[in-house]
Amino acid sequence: MIFGYARVSTADQQLHLQTDALQAYGCDEIAQEKVSSVKERPALQHLLTRLRAGDTLVVWKLDRLGRSLKDLVTLVTGFQERGVQFISLQDHLDTTTAQGRLMFNLFASLAEFERDIIRERTKAGLTAARARGRQGGRPKGLSKEALSKAQAAKTLYLQQDKTVAEIGQLLGVGRATIYRYILLLGVPTGGRVATLPSV
Repeated sequence: MIFGYARVSTADQQLHLQTDALQAYGCDEIAQEKVSSVKERPALQHLLTRLRAGDTLVVWKLDRLGRSLKDLVTLVTGFQERGVQFISLQDHLDTTTAQGRLMFNLFASLAEFERDIIRERTKAGLTAARARGRQGGRPKGLSKEALSKAQAAKTLYLQQDKTVAEIGQLLGVGRATIYRYILLLGVPTGGRVATLPSV
């Protein structure tokens, strides 16, 4: 069976151009997605459950199916593993042909290359930060919520117009916690806070 998939990402876009092209190609059925969010594409999710070996999925353009190269490669690789063929009309990509499979493999290689570049940049950035005395990630022992409060405590502390007790009242935590936040974030104490208080 030949399935078509059409999607618009904004309210002012029209599906007609895509659906007309998919009908002209000979799609037996066309799933239509209107203004979908980044993660939720119910028409596509439903269609993916219906695809079987020997079926073909056709889109008007690649960007109608995936929102990134990684997204596309993941989806089309899944199709290949299930014996489902994939065709993008405007991009002349057809995995039923040797040329189409070669083209897709190039996309997959580019996606892997992109991942490697991001990984290398992240590693280089962390190495450079460590060389400057900084550690990556949030301080050990702090949840995301606690980190947010710790950063607020740091800002208020450095303004030097409130006592530690006042900062604690504003953030809804005790003085000992404020001291802990300040020390964990490496704030220069300037004599105001030297060590954690005994509690």
